[in-house]
Amino acid sequence: MLRQRALWVAIAIVQVLVFAQVAVGVAYKNVEDVAPQELHELYGFSALFAVAILYGYRSQLREKQWLLYGLGSLFIMGLGIRELFLRL
Repeated sequence: MLRQRALWVAIAIVQVLVFAQVAVGVAYKNVEDVAPQELHELYGFSALFAVAILYGYRSQLREKQWLLYGLGSLFIMGLGIRELFLRL
């Protein structure tokens, strides 16, 4: 069943990757002195804050934890898809 440890490991890996993506983006911007596209930083930091909010509410909404992580993950995915369409 998906409500096992493997699911939470996958969620933790993805959340760490969101933090890593923002850190690499900030480092790249500072080192190469490039100007990001419009709204690029907004979507990156919104995903970062969404992960922080999900993590913060996980113990308070324990009975609705699956709904919280499901909708939160869809929101983060929507930010990523929207950013891809802005680049085209």
